[in-house]
Amino acid sequence: MAAACPVCELHAESVFRVEGMDCHEEVAILERTLSRLSGLESLDADVLGQRVRVKYDAARLTTSRISEAVAQTGMRAWLEHEEPRTSAASSLRARLVWGSGLALAAGLVAHLTPAFQPYAWVPLAVSIAIGGIHTGRRAWASLRARVLDINVLMLVAVAGAMLLGEWAEGASVVFLFALAQLLETRAMDRARGAIRALMDLAPSEALVRRGGDDVRIPVDEVRIWDLIVVRPGEKIPLDGRVRTGDSHVNQAPVTGESLPAEKGPGDEVFAGTINGRGALEIDVTRLSRDSTLARIVHLVEDAQAQRAPSQTFVERFARIYTPIVLALAVLVATAAPLLFGGEWSDWVYRSLVLLVISCPCALVISTPVSIVSALAAAARKGVLIKGGARLERLAAVRCVAFDKTGTLTSGRLQVTDVTSTGGLGGPDVLRLAASLESRSEHPIGRAIVAHAQAEGVPISPVTGFQALPGMGAEGFVGAERVVVGNHRLFEERGLCSARAHAGLDTMAAGGSSAVMVALGDETVGLIGVADATRDAARAVVDMIRQQGVEHVVLLTGDHEVSARGLASALGISDYRASLLPEDKVAAVKELRLRYGAIAMVGDGVNDAPALATADVGIAMGVVGTDAALETADVALMADELVKIPFAIRLSRAATRNIRVNIGFSLGMKAAFLVLAFLGLATLWMAVLADMGASLIVIANALRLLRE
Repeated sequence: MAAACPVCELHAESVFRVEGMDCHEEVAILERTLSRLSGLESLDADVLGQRVRVKYDAARLTTSRISEAVAQTGMRAWLEHEEPRTSAASSLRARLVWGSGLALAAGLVAHLTPAFQPYAWVPLAVSIAIGGIHTGRRAWASLRARVLDINVLMLVAVAGAMLLGEWAEGASVVFLFALAQLLETRAMDRARGAIRALMDLAPSEALVRRGGDDVRIPVDEVRIWDLIVVRPGEKIPLDGRVRTGDSHVNQAPVTGESLPAEKGPGDEVFAGTINGRGALEIDVTRLSRDSTLARIVHLVEDAQAQRAPSQTFVERFARIYTPIVLALAVLVATAAPLLFGGEWSDWVYRSLVLLVISCPCALVISTPVSIVSALAAAARKGVLIKGGARLERLAAVRCVAFDKTGTLTSGRLQVTDVTSTGGLGGPDVLRLAASLESRSEHPIGRAIVAHAQAEGVPISPVTGFQALPGMGAEGFVGAERVVVGNHRLFEERGLCSARAHAGLDTMAAGGSSAVMVALGDETVGLIGVADATRDAARAVVDMIRQQGVEHVVLLTGDHEVSARGLASALGISDYRASLLPEDKVAAVKELRLRYGAIAMVGDGVNDAPALATADVGIAMGVVGTDAALETADVALMADELVKIPFAIRLSRAATRNIRVNIGFSLGMKAAFLVLAFLGLATLWMAVLADMGASLIVIANALRLLRE
């Protein structure tokens, strides 16, 4: 066995949770601070997830040293797999904010009372000191990291106001800024909570049968193939397969399915789903960290860290915007009095207002908070969208292509028609075919037997059964020889008749495949078999068109007549039949050239090439399919077609939300730039507008959680 490379073992990667990282300015501080650490290789921060992925040289740098460096910025960090450390900082911060507000109120009352007016600066100074503690700590950390963020700019503005004798103005700015930051942090926590709620779906303990006793232990201690017991009404703690028991299970927390699923011996169940009326004994097939729910949470967290094109644009714009406004503030303070005249103190005040406006927080946060809210809303409905880029691509889709089998149809064959062509009635034709097919394992045979049982048709004993691969089967039912098979077999045996051919044409026109039945040397009937169309298929096609997707196309490997029948039944005007996998890829490319962005919907396995070629690949029913869950752009956990128009509607709502947020943020900045230059905006108005804009875009984005 080859020895491990000692150099490679020195490279490590750790993910930290970071408390207090609520804006991209904090990310800049972290990057500047951690970049000084010897051995740091790379850093990737996710603001909304409050996660930082660090790659480093383990021989020169440790995780504890990284945590200590983060603490120097006023934030706290711990490894993701560790328990979060308790902190009273949040409650203390809230008390300081309200203390600042009370001191401000006292100062304003004193300022309006002639007897106390000379002393009004005292409570106002207390308000500034109390309310500015958090801002001051952050500003000091920013200065140490050589980052000019909103905290530094706010302190400069407040100091300028105090030097100009505007104590009430300075205290108002400090209080409003501290209050807005507190509210913004809590609003962001709500957005993060939507993701954390997924993690809390599965119980932390499981009832495990060991040595004849039922013992409740943490799920992390359960081993594969342990037997767990789930009582009625309890949540299933781990993925597994039912050994004994029958119950209905509410899978909505994982798959978004609206109706409970019946579960019995041999059926698969998932962590986080809710058991119904019966007790279940389940063999564990996956550890807690590998469960379907854990993979969903992991995929959603990875998705929220991915940048959408609009987010990348906004961040590039913000990097240009802030230096320009800062330079403008300096010019207003120094050059404007010389060019336009007026009091120096007046122009300095206007420049302080510009400093406050130069922070792009509302603009930068406008996109990611919308994306995370949309991803969380989708995940709660059993729809996994793999990041902001896919979300925006889905919103741009102008054509949706469907595979047929297992997508628009259920993938389960069923009998559609039984026709007599000889001297026997329909029930006798069905009895002969079902009797013979009861000895077969072919899916068509199973469908015929199931239909006979449902119709109460008796199944007779069979002797001399012989399967005819690719063609049918024959044998004796009683003393009579019976043949069941396809048209080719009956042509070879010389069993076809004019009446049989007419029946074949009728069934083909209806989209069914015909199974022919002969008794002796005479064809006595036809049985139509088809893949059952999903009940919601027609409604889903209509809903997709209502979302503005004008072009819906059917792509299938089935023959022309079957494809035409299904397309007609579902109101789809464009279909392509008899397609091989490479033909579907070519069709997707041709449809993209004709209509624009295209989404391909399939089962995630047979249609993998076409799904990968489309702008957005949508895989259905992937809750137990690891490969499709990992590779699809959009993964529908359940076999529910209605999730497709929901995903399109949500993606378009999210992109509208992003545009509104960006437009509002830019409009607010532009308006206050003009007002500040004209001297019509005050410091407290600028703070209210800046932080108020952040709160408004966050609140607007959180509306997506209700989609």
